[in-house]
Amino acid sequence: MKVAALQVVSSTSLEHNLARAEALLDEAAQRGAQLAVLPEYFCMMEAPGSGKTRFAEAPGSGPVQDMLSAAAARHRMWVVGGSLPLQCPQPDRVYNSSMAFGPDGRPLARYDKIHLFAFEQGAERYAEADSIAPGGTPVAFEAGGLRIGLSICYDLRFPELYRALCAQGACDAFLVPSAFTYTTGEKHWEVLLRARAIENLAYVVASAQGGRHANGRRTWGHSMIIDPWGEVLALLAEGEGVITADIDPERIAARRASLPALQHRRLG
Repeated sequence: MKVAALQVVSSTSLEHNLARAEALLDEAAQRGAQLAVLPEYFCMMEAPGSGKTRFAEAPGSGPVQDMLSAAAARHRMWVVGGSLPLQCPQPDRVYNSSMAFGPDGRPLARYDKIHLFAFEQGAERYAEADSIAPGGTPVAFEAGGLRIGLSICYDLRFPELYRALCAQGACDAFLVPSAFTYTTGEKHWEVLLRARAIENLAYVVASAQGGRHANGRRTWGHSMIIDPWGEVLALLAEGEGVITADIDPERIAARRASLPALQHRRLG
């Protein structure tokens, strides 16, 4: 299966962001992608103080979900909206949710981000728990005979999530749509992605926000597709674009046969 990781530099305009995402999905389809993955917050990098609740959609209804569904059906491919804000029972919070749509445009899976980012260094401060309610359930879905595990950004630092997904049935690939900060991404992004691929002998498809945003943020970018041996198959450092690579089930099987680490686990 050919997969595509899409990199964007989202603005504070929903309409602009959706138009850019749609154009990149079109490009991915033209390049033969059967599965395309958008980054975290691809639909909105909100202005400071604006809050996420004003952009939150009800599950199954809204312009972001409509665009994703229509693009999947139009191109007959699996489309994963890296993350978008969905309404939750707490009126002052949202879920940060990754949604997968099948080639018929129907929703296949929804994963609510479990681990909420917090970071403080000088004037740089993030506290997702101020506006986001955590999810609680690992989620995977089937696409073209492959088992795909979902995660979002900060989840990358918690290998137990990926082990939990493997415990449900070994995944062929993990998706990591992200908006890593420049500060943390420069130091940790690639090594964490390669570690998740190596320890699970699975592909990792990491689509990222990558550049300077109108709201003042700078994200690290460096979208990557990594194979089960930890080799980087495709990379885009900064700016908008599409990278592609093939997920090869035979390559996964060969690596797991030569190094059966998943069978050797004795804890958990």
